Amino acid sequence: MAGLAIVHGRARAGVRAPEVTVEVYMSGGLPRMSMVGLPQAAVRESKDRVRAAIRCAQFEFPPRVTTVNLAPADLPKGGGRFDLPIALGILAASDQLPRTALAGHEFIGELGLTGELRAVDGVLPAALACGEAGRVLVVPAANGAEAALVRGVDVRVARTLSEVCAHVAGQRPLPKAVADTTAVVPAPAGIPDLADVRGQLRARRALEIAAAGGHHLLLSGSPGCGKTLLASRLPGILPEASEAEALETAAIASVSGRGIDPARWRQRPFRAPHHTASAIALAGGGGEPRPGEISLAHHGVLFLDELPEWSRHVLEVLREPLESGTVTVSRAARQAEFPARFQLVAAMNPCPCGWAGDASGRCQCGVDAVQRYRMRVSGPLLDRIDLHVDVPRMAPAELRPDAPPGEASTVVRARVEAARNLQIDRAGVLNAHLDQAGTAAHCRLPANDQALLERAIDSLQLSARAMHRILRVARTIADLAGREAIGSAHLAEALGYRGFDPRVQGAA
Repeated sequence: MAGLAIVHGRARAGVRAPEVTVEVYMSGGLPRMSMVGLPQAAVRESKDRVRAAIRCAQFEFPPRVTTVNLAPADLPKGGGRFDLPIALGILAASDQLPRTALAGHEFIGELGLTGELRAVDGVLPAALACGEAGRVLVVPAANGAEAALVRGVDVRVARTLSEVCAHVAGQRPLPKAVADTTAVVPAPAGIPDLADVRGQLRARRALEIAAAGGHHLLLSGSPGCGKTLLASRLPGILPEASEAEALETAAIASVSGRGIDPARWRQRPFRAPHHTASAIALAGGGGEPRPGEISLAHHGVLFLDELPEWSRHVLEVLREPLESGTVTVSRAARQAEFPARFQLVAAMNPCPCGWAGDASGRCQCGVDAVQRYRMRVSGPLLDRIDLHVDVPRMAPAELRPDAPPGEASTVVRARVEAARNLQIDRAGVLNAHLDQAGTAAHCRLPANDQALLERAIDSLQLSARAMHRILRVARTIADLAGREAIGSAHLAEALGYRGFDPRVQGAA
């Protein structure tokens, strides 16, 4: 149809990239440009950027009535990512570019007034969606390395509007985006080694179990006993993320506005927000919903230090994601769902001064003060943490420079990988992610061990959820030992990690 051009682009909705069809129609009348299709302020302002960029690229901005429709009309469109498809639609509708060449392409990019293409966020999800649609994706050169992480997608990069127009006109093809594989840093590089941890055999054992089964971990102990040191070593004993896991994590980082480091995209994230963070910072949100810390830690580790110092209502937002692995951010105008399958490691002191229960007897906190401090963390949240570990203060002799180092991360990682492979082959998921049916099928106990478990549940007054989590931890311990069935020793060790409850432990 004369005066009509259609260009394909992508919006950003959570970690999805829904297709947007940019329709440009030109007709006679006094020159003006209108934009419909629920554009936000940044999109409405694109008309001025597009006009200047077209003229700087030595094309004519047509003096006609120009209507730009961004379909579907009920999907909000934000950011400068539609500048490039709008400009190409105007040039094609005014017969300055061939319209047929636009059909097999998708275009994303913000235009400067000089016609320069500037980077936008959310390119990785767009590349994934474009690959499913079977089209060629054109992005700014600054986004090329990120888009090239997706295999099997034809991604072309450009620096200016003129280069894109030459490609569309068949005069000068754009170069393909190439991932710089020579700069990729191996997963363990730069991650602290577990060998730095002296002593703390029980805590190291719990850390290995947590890594092997994907379980959540709570470390409680006096200041300086090594809780943060232990937590920071967890990423080093986790297996390298698979390509599918790494792409999911990178897609979240892409839409967060923080960007992606292509050299480290296969490394599992380690997020350690400060305890003053808000609920929105932790779970995600905003007028245009963006992922929070729990989503940025997807397929990685979320470390919460000084757990009782966190606002209680902030911590409560963790409860549903810990169970479901997703978080839904709802706002009046829109809703977005972000994946949040993270591994929680929390650390806390036993009392306000931090020395309750220490052999030095220096704690001067009253029983009521200690109880109030520990009650800042709710029971339902603690119930969702699989392993509760008391980390004692080290003897000075164990910290000597000539003391033997602990077991290295590489050695522990090998055992963790072997245990994880058993779980994936058996159930398709890690033990921590087994549902109720999977727990019943793969965590069966002999009659005498089942009776032991039931007596322990009654004695410790634990919930049904805690019972299932104990079974999954016992299954992980058995996997680390290479056993097909859960034995009495495996169950007893799993119960030992539930016998310590920081909310009821007495003061010094």
